[in-house]
Amino acid sequence: MKRIMYIECKARGLDGVARIGWVEFSRSTRSFYYGGRRFEKTKSGYKYNCFDVETGENYWISGPKKNGQDKLYGGVVEIDEDARVQYWSEIRNAPELAQLTRYRS
Repeated sequence: MKRIMYIECKARGLDGVARIGWVEFSRSTRSFYYGGRRFEKTKSGYKYNCFDVETGENYWISGPKKNGQDKLYGGVVEIDEDARVQYWSEIRNAPELAQLTRYRS
């Protein structure tokens, strides 16, 4: 199963690099795949909910908010090209913004 998700790296602190993109789920939904990386859910974490299996870096991966306020501390969120039109049309309900590749959360 694939779904558009919000992905934020928490490896260097609570305010990390953030993206919107297609994430693939494992059958058990305990693992995620994005950008050639495999992530697993963690049972506990402060401001993160999974980790990169190869590097151990912490990430927050969740469904994107309809209002675009995904980043806890605000900032710029990049949108992957292959998710851009569907993100703006179906999640944000703003197809007129479909040309934007980033937004301020």
